[in-house]
Amino acid sequence: MNATKTFIYDGSFNGFLTAIFVAFDEKTRVADIQKNTASQSGLFSETESIFTQMDKAQRVWNGIDKKSHTAIKDIYFAFLSETKGVEMLLYSYIRKMFTTTTSISSDYSDGTVLKISQLARSVGREKHRMEAFVRFQLTKDDICFSNIEPDFDVIPLITKHFRSRYADQQWLIYDVKRKYGIFYDLNQVEIITLDLDTAYTNSLNKSVHFGEEEYNYQDLWNNYFKSTNIKSRINLKLHKQHVPKRYWKYLSEKKAV
Repeated sequence: MNATKTFIYDGSFNGFLTAIFVAFDEKTRVADIQKNTASQSGLFSETESIFTQMDKAQRVWNGIDKKSHTAIKDIYFAFLSETKGVEMLLYSYIRKMFTTTTSISSDYSDGTVLKISQLARSVGREKHRMEAFVRFQLTKDDICFSNIEPDFDVIPLITKHFRSRYADQQWLIYDVKRKYGIFYDLNQVEIITLDLDTAYTNSLNKSVHFGEEEYNYQDLWNNYFKSTNIKSRINLKLHKQHVPKRYWKYLSEKKAV
């Protein structure tokens, strides 16, 4: 009987899919799948480092997609939730997929399927919120810059939206929580990292990185927002449901709130 193993991978989705390939290919009894930044040795399992191999990851992706297009989306979205233990949850989900002839993606009587679906929906909602709530600030270098701080790692999911919508200008969206972002240079989108010592919010405190014209625009937008609000008709509870308070510090229309 094969030994029980804990797989250690690089934290990427392709690294995770490579681990899945190795588990199936070697018929390994998997004790856990852990990121190399947070790995812990198991008492009764060996550890094996998994090196990302795109061809193996692609084979797993294609295999899942062939079984169910809905499932591959749910798996990817759930992975981006960064939920503790999500790797083993997904491994269990994928194993069930390949051991049955029927689709399991909508079998919510199964606890694993239900949990994956719930995580995927939560990530999907956060994706749409980021697409709606990103507020750019124009830097002195004529780059539209925005900080975000989403609950989940949605940067890979919002790239297509912003590249399509803002194709005629350079922009940079930076996740201050995960310390990486995407930069569009009018030709392509690149993943970047920055050494930021602070988050640049749409605050009343001005930064030397942004021009006076940008702050004049923010003031105009802020005044317009206040002038169109009718205080007697404000439903603050409903407003917070649509625009959660954790996003307010990045919204120019909330500068005086």
